[in-house]
Amino acid sequence: MEFASGTVVAHVQGPVAAFELGVLAEVFGLDRRAEGLPNHSFVVTAERPGLIATTTGFAVEATAGLEQFATADLIAVPSWPRTLEPSPELATALRDVVARGGTVLSVCSGAFLLAAAGLLNGRRAATHWRYAAELAERYPDVTVDASVLYVVDGPVVTSAGTAAGIDACLHLVRSAYGSDVANRIARAMVVAPHREGGQAQFAEAPVGEALDTELGPVLDRAMNSLSEDLTVGRLASWAHLSARTFVRRFAATTGTSPGKWVLAQRLLYAEQLLETTDLTIPEVASRSGIGSADNLRHQMNRHRGISPSSYRAQFGVT
Repeated sequence: MEFASGTVVAHVQGPVAAFELGVLAEVFGLDRRAEGLPNHSFVVTAERPGLIATTTGFAVEATAGLEQFATADLIAVPSWPRTLEPSPELATALRDVVARGGTVLSVCSGAFLLAAAGLLNGRRAATHWRYAAELAERYPDVTVDASVLYVVDGPVVTSAGTAAGIDACLHLVRSAYGSDVANRIARAMVVAPHREGGQAQFAEAPVGEALDTELGPVLDRAMNSLSEDLTVGRLASWAHLSARTFVRRFAATTGTSPGKWVLAQRLLYAEQLLETTDLTIPEVASRSGIGSADNLRHQMNRHRGISPSSYRAQFGVT
């Protein structure tokens, strides 16, 4: 996506989920120009502007109404009362955003608003795993994925609950400004710079505890060895585990497989090299561990929807 006008709208309906709204404000609402990062005009809207109750007992103020939709680059819905049907005016305003090339994002139960407005018909969508069956039953034209963190389907982005909203927001930042900007915002928020949308919504083991013991040193070592041959057997040997046990514990801890995790890190590193160096495409492919220029082109087109040369032209430092 592109932030042509620089305006991001968070549309709320009481009682709004405070954490999810806070995620949107943290990513898009803070002025980080002093750090050399993009700045957005962040507006909280409601059909009836004023004080809006939250799910945690305090109120937030919506300062504008649906008129803000006409020029916003992104409309984000942090949550929505699942049984509340939107007004015809709100549903039309949301559809108009997509029709003119804007992007809409839902976090957690916000997917129910997008579905009711018809924006999810014929699309894949994510929501909190607790609500996935309900969303699928009420809107049979929507392909609901109960397991993933977020889904990008054209101009419509849907994410699972709470922290998955951070991942979806950072994905949008990365799509607009590149990996370096997204990583710097993530670093300021003290969160992981990138989790693939297809990663599982929850892991079986407490991540912090597992990473501090068995897997933490392995992941750190792998991050510093991306250009090397990182087979499951090699990673397992670093953890002093059998390959089968390592794969099981890795998935239980991170919600993804070792192969997918390694590829994700290599793509992030390749993006960083494309943005910040003048290395040739084959050199970027080799240094990131992806191998050949052809494979780098294949993987970036598959996972990012853009070629390495186009990515560099869009996000590289000139």
